[in-house]
Amino acid sequence: MQRKLNRLLPLALFLLLRGQSPGPPASNAYVDARLCAGCHEKIARTYALTGMARSFYRPRAGKTVEDYAHGNPFFHEKSRTWYAMLQRDGKYYQRRWRIGPGGREIQVQESRIDYIMGSGNHVRTYLHSADRGTLIELPLAWYSENGGTWAMNPGYDRDYTLPPTTIAYECMGCHNSYPRIPTGHAEPGSEPVYMGALPEGIDCQRCHGPGANHVTLAGTKGASGDEVRKAIVNPARLSMERQMEACMQCHLETTSLHLPHSIRRYGREPFSYRPGEPLGDYMIFFDHAPGSKYKDDFEIAHSAYRLRKSECFLRSSGKLTCTTCHNPHDVPRGEQAALHYNGVCRQCHTSAFQQAVAAGRHTSAPDCVGCHMPKRRTQDVIHAVMTDHLIQRRPLARNPLAQIAERQEFDANRYHGEVVPYYPSPLSRKGPDALYAAVANGLPRLIAAIAVQKPTQAEFYVELGQAWLSQRNPAKAIPAFEEAAKRKPDSSVVLLNLADALTQAGHAARAVEVLTHAVTVAPSDALLWYQLGIAYSGIEREADAIFAFGKSVELDPDLAEAHNLLGAALAGRGEMDRAEKEFLSALQINPDFADALGNLGHLLTARGDAAAAAFYLARAVQLKPNDAEMRTNYAVTLARLNQFEEARRQIEAAVKADPKSPEAHNFRGTLLERKGNHEEALNEFLAAIRLRPDFELAHLNAGLIVAAKGEKVAARQHLRQAAKSADPNIQRQAEDALQKLVTEPRR
Repeated sequence: MQRKLNRLLPLALFLLLRGQSPGPPASNAYVDARLCAGCHEKIARTYALTGMARSFYRPRAGKTVEDYAHGNPFFHEKSRTWYAMLQRDGKYYQRRWRIGPGGREIQVQESRIDYIMGSGNHVRTYLHSADRGTLIELPLAWYSENGGTWAMNPGYDRDYTLPPTTIAYECMGCHNSYPRIPTGHAEPGSEPVYMGALPEGIDCQRCHGPGANHVTLAGTKGASGDEVRKAIVNPARLSMERQMEACMQCHLETTSLHLPHSIRRYGREPFSYRPGEPLGDYMIFFDHAPGSKYKDDFEIAHSAYRLRKSECFLRSSGKLTCTTCHNPHDVPRGEQAALHYNGVCRQCHTSAFQQAVAAGRHTSAPDCVGCHMPKRRTQDVIHAVMTDHLIQRRPLARNPLAQIAERQEFDANRYHGEVVPYYPSPLSRKGPDALYAAVANGLPRLIAAIAVQKPTQAEFYVELGQAWLSQRNPAKAIPAFEEAAKRKPDSSVVLLNLADALTQAGHAARAVEVLTHAVTVAPSDALLWYQLGIAYSGIEREADAIFAFGKSVELDPDLAEAHNLLGAALAGRGEMDRAEKEFLSALQINPDFADALGNLGHLLTARGDAAAAAFYLARAVQLKPNDAEMRTNYAVTLARLNQFEEARRQIEAAVKADPKSPEAHNFRGTLLERKGNHEEALNEFLAAIRLRPDFELAHLNAGLIVAAKGEKVAARQHLRQAAKSADPNIQRQAEDALQKLVTEPRR
């Protein structure tokens, strides 16, 4: 006979359960994890000390391990940017600034720290919670090595700053318990938004599944022990494969580089994986092709990936799992840890070890792990040192703790080779699995797979459209997004992509139609309003564009691109003060936003503040060296500062960057004329006119030169065109020159 559970729940647990249905709910749900401690007090106490339990939390004095007095403030040499960690009135902040003209602080941003991601065993990342529910990763992190150091988060160690980075669902899914997300934000490509107070740390239910049924039955009089046990997942009772998958849901990242390394199956929401179900039903993992230069990489989330490469794992016939060595409820430390982990090795290798020592082939030192699973510096988080779970026969030839540079695998250096299924593997060559493999491998395979299978899910067509956009072919992207829209007509992700393709293809009016519908479906989506502003600009409805950009920055004040384009639209209407404010807002968010730097510099030049303009334009040119317009504006500004030689260098670089830039040729002519090279100057003005026949300033410049040569007919043609200019200064000079030609006596 089964034993009956007749005990009463502790009062605290009863209070937490109030409001729940008295019997087992129809669909199991997550509960407050504090309930678990009522019956599992010892496990809860030891688990609270593990890194998983401390993986995410609000900052508070009792959990601070950082030394705020050491290395604070921190200067990032590459980007010439200062950071400081601050404590004020019981709250924590990260401050960022640069030194501008006159030694004053500029582009100052102070962000409140609302959450900390990372236990502190290796690294801590600081997060700011925006009003709209997104989490913003702050650039400076704390690392435990060498007693604690401040350094940049992965990806930020560049010679320029990055725009704000939001914490994706994938990040949250491995660093915390499951949060709540609002309706409409579960679709792939949606902005990651979180509702309410977030959980603090990975709780019991990430490995044991939702606990509502279990807790309810445990407090139900007459429920049997077997019933209570069956109402919760016990990983120890799962097959070895399912046991491993409970760990691999977070520890199987094949690479942090963009492959993609994994794809969540379409139709599965974020945070919907439940321990005990096949992991492949939720997500498919991909890897570099065999023989890739990345085959020996070691990364921070590589524990299961590296273990699965080990001969010990491969020869164990599935018996070696993560829990062979690790008790997830209790992590040993110090001497106890060494004894425990080396003891696990000796369970299988004692005899071989003794024979090798006796034969002189092996040292008698008992530290198996130190040699065969050494601590190494990870290649994706270069200030973190972790245990390498690839069990190797011989130690590494190089120093595994030596400092390394952050790998530059972004932008042009990204991996472009074949992507192969890693887990589950092999994938079926037919049906949805073949489509996912095609998504991972890019445009040609995806075109072929969709043509054969004609999938019903919109996401495959979104992937196809995005692949065409990456090839700068918006015309072919449009039909793909239209197919997606047939399947999901009210998807903000689909509509945003369709409108982007339409705008890029020159169909801005249609994009406006699509986005007008989209903002009625999702009125709080800042990106939709931003894209609507771009589309309105494309059909020269600047007042509507200003409204749309304004709505975008109201919804998302951290969207630097919207601030910049709002500033540009305002400047076009002559509202220079408002435009300057928007450019400065964009640069406060992202100090190295080249377009905003260039726009602000151009505005300041027009205002006559050439010295300040040169500061911003110099940085813009450094960031976008092949932008002819920025170099031309910089050259004009330098000339106003009487720095003519540097102005000449910049304009030569502008013409080289874009030989078809009429502005570059025109100003090159201006500099040549100043040096007395009138014929060469005229050639440049004429080149500018050939490129843009209605370029009034170039016509004025050419007309003045040919007039000075006595070629009145040609001069009149150029000057009459110049006199049509909307710029009163150009118009006045052209009319004066024409009048002079009329009154000038014949020679």
